[in-house]
Amino acid sequence: MDRKKVVLFEAEKIKEVVKRMGEEITAAYGNEPIVAISLLRGSFVFAADLVREIKVPTVIDFMTTTSYGDNFETSGRVDIVHDVRYNLEDKNVLIIDDICDSGITLNAIVNHVKTFNPKSVKTAVFLDKPERRRVDIYPDFVGEPIDDLFVVGYGLNYGDYYRNCPYIFAFVENDSKE
Repeated sequence: MDRKKVVLFEAEKIKEVVKRMGEEITAAYGNEPIVAISLLRGSFVFAADLVREIKVPTVIDFMTTTSYGDNFETSGRVDIVHDVRYNLEDKNVLIIDDICDSGITLNAIVNHVKTFNPKSVKTAVFLDKPERRRVDIYPDFVGEPIDDLFVVGYGLNYGDYYRNCPYIFAFVENDSKE
């Protein structure tokens, strides 16, 4: 059996979802400023699009974490390779990630950010796989829920590749004898 590529979200659909999420986030914060933290490297494409749709004053910072390496499954351990530089004390923090799968990374980062005494901490993810959750976390803002597929594109990688793909796809087994 070989694998075929199945597109799940075209670029136009992604733009619609990101616009909706930006409106939801703007409404949730009113006129209060936020600190948006993009979890690198996966969320950088989504975060760049999302912050342009958020209409409240927004500071942007980054964290680099690792838990997957080149694997399909999380290692279960989250390492912070690069922490935030901005002072988060008494700030509204929005953590942005590409996908919430097991929830281990997002949960670890939320708990880490809380140690800086922010005013609030919320999370935004483009994709959510609730059936894969291994910890008790539910993102505040979700673009699209998806089934248990290994997805690639729009910042999501397979090994070192596909982050630059403007749409999201999955590799699935091709049963046909084409």
